[in-house]
Amino acid sequence: MTEDFLINFTPQETRAALMQQGVVQELHVERTASRGIVGNVYQGKVVRVLPGMQSAFIDIGLERTAFLHVADIWSDRHNGEHARPIEKILTEGQSLMVQVLKDPIGTKGARLSTQISIAGRLLVYLPQEKHIGISQRIEDEAGREALRERLTRLMGESEAGGFIVRTMAEQASDAELATDIAYLRKLWQEIMSRAAGAKPPLVLYQDLTLGQRVLRDLVTDSTSRIIVDSRENYLKLTAFAKEYMPRVLPLITHYTGERPLFDLHNVEDEIQKALARRVELKSGGYLIIDQTEAMTTIDVNTGGFVGARSFDDTIFKTNLEAAQTIARQLRLRNLGGIIIIDFIDMETPEHREAVLAEFRRSLERDHTKMTVNGFTALGLVEMTRKRTRESLAHTLCEPCPTCEGRGEVRTARTVCYEILRELLREARQYNAREFRVLAAPNVIDLFLDEESQSLAMLSDFIDKTISLHPEASYTQEQYDIVLL
Repeated sequence: MTEDFLINFTPQETRAALMQQGVVQELHVERTASRGIVGNVYQGKVVRVLPGMQSAFIDIGLERTAFLHVADIWSDRHNGEHARPIEKILTEGQSLMVQVLKDPIGTKGARLSTQISIAGRLLVYLPQEKHIGISQRIEDEAGREALRERLTRLMGESEAGGFIVRTMAEQASDAELATDIAYLRKLWQEIMSRAAGAKPPLVLYQDLTLGQRVLRDLVTDSTSRIIVDSRENYLKLTAFAKEYMPRVLPLITHYTGERPLFDLHNVEDEIQKALARRVELKSGGYLIIDQTEAMTTIDVNTGGFVGARSFDDTIFKTNLEAAQTIARQLRLRNLGGIIIIDFIDMETPEHREAVLAEFRRSLERDHTKMTVNGFTALGLVEMTRKRTRESLAHTLCEPCPTCEGRGEVRTARTVCYEILRELLREARQYNAREFRVLAAPNVIDLFLDEESQSLAMLSDFIDKTISLHPEASYTQEQYDIVLL
């Protein structure tokens, strides 16, 4: 199946959409103000060492300190040395070169390693090691050994550092491999020169832009076109491709049409749908996707689908369609972590196996690492999908300031009763002349109508005047009590 990449550039944001048969399968978003930092190399400073957790917090110049576990400290475990506790390796105030393994997510800081690796088009350079690894996706044993021999010959004996051969290097020529080796070694020398005498925290190396990473990491033999809608960035990407990946150069085209590129291919509509909680199925069924801090749950419903001959067939066909749609939604929304899928209950084991097989087949197009378990005793499918970056919803949205992500707010009557309790509490503590209640208009309306007697009873009980003042800017749950 051929695929196209659409790359939309604006000064504030870059968006890349992977299209297959005219349908969006993946969406990558990078904002200039908040670029991902995975792969970046920093000169950091040890802020705090935690022996109990065998970890340390490192200041690399971000809003939150980053996290370094003892298992990610390279210098203490290479050459077969015995692992030492972290308090014997690091001291507070120490300067340290580190690389980001995971972006900050939620309340968690970035995850770091002191083992530096720099990715190229065909190879990953490991400047601190002296071995050659081969991607596990290259399965031909004879081919793996031939690649290792070729790379050993091209590396030479003089310089330190090792390499991991990426999958894309399987058909690469010696000239292409030699170019990648020279580029990565030159890059490492530049990083080392910046680090010499650097005062932390300092950025030593930033990973490629999203457009460049699309060319380096996401383009495959199935890619037929890479369409770019910015003249300036088209020139940058063609120059980058010409130097590092000439094979990709003929695929890059500049879109010059008047209609926005993402509008032309209905990508904008798909983004809006991918942010919705409900996903419609063509059969009339639908999915409900709820993303929480702990996990993502997906519920399958038949909705208005009654087209099959029997109820069992209706359920079976809905689940089959849902399995395909869920696999696409996982990629499009970039959902990670624990995922629980509640397919509609099926009576026959054959139907359950067929749905599970269809789900696994649909997931084969997704290159993210996943594990899928079978149906549990409760009829749920449990799976995990590696979390490598923020989900689409977390990138483009933020929690509602009114409900703070709960998806619901307390009723006006509930808020009224809270205010009555708070008035009684305040009256017992303070001898005010008058209590003024500031609240949302619908809460005040309820006090003036159905709850007027409750308010009057309280006023008599505390023997104080209670006045009401509507605030149009207040949310339904928000209120203040002013003592006069």
